[in-house]
Amino acid sequence: MTTKQSAKPFFVAPNLLNQNFTTTAPNQAWVSDITYVPTAQGWLYVATVVDLFSRKVVGMAMSQRIKTDLVLRALLQAVKRRSPPAGLIVHSDRGSQYTSRAYHKLAQKNKIQLSMSGKGCCYDNAVAESFFHTLKVAVVHGEKFETRNQAMRCIFSYVEGFYNRKRMHSTLGYLSPDEFEKAYHNQPIHPIANCLLNG
Repeated sequence: MTTKQSAKPFFVAPNLLNQNFTTTAPNQAWVSDITYVPTAQGWLYVATVVDLFSRKVVGMAMSQRIKTDLVLRALLQAVKRRSPPAGLIVHSDRGSQYTSRAYHKLAQKNKIQLSMSGKGCCYDNAVAESFFHTLKVAVVHGEKFETRNQAMRCIFSYVEGFYNRKRMHSTLGYLSPDEFEKAYHNQPIHPIANCLLNG
């Protein structure tokens, strides 16, 4: 999903990633985006923040409204969970939520460098788009959610109970995001992780 660009955005950041989705440690660069899930009650909007290092979902928020508060809550959750260092890059599209004064202010407060895709270029945020594809194939396609709460429970359970902890990624040597991060922090883990991390 590409969020609607504001006619008069408060702040548009340069594209600092330039489609380079590789990092050498956690909390160097995150990507964020919004998608929508149909329910009998109407759309449920889901905002996520993904760490490029491990592809782990580090922040997530859901709402019946696609307002700036949605992306603020997702980013704030990620910051509280990870306590990132100053200079962290957070990349998104140019949706009105991301170009808002409130989002810019939150980034400044936490010494975050904002990065944004080129206008209308979904490839600039391909990792976030890829996660949403995975989420929809696993949770949404073929399901008929009666309520937004039902959809929220299913999405939360998938992300926190399976995706972060157990879902294997070919880019991570077929480890889960949690396993890959444990390998980085020198905890006993599968030897493939050490090869990927140490070259």
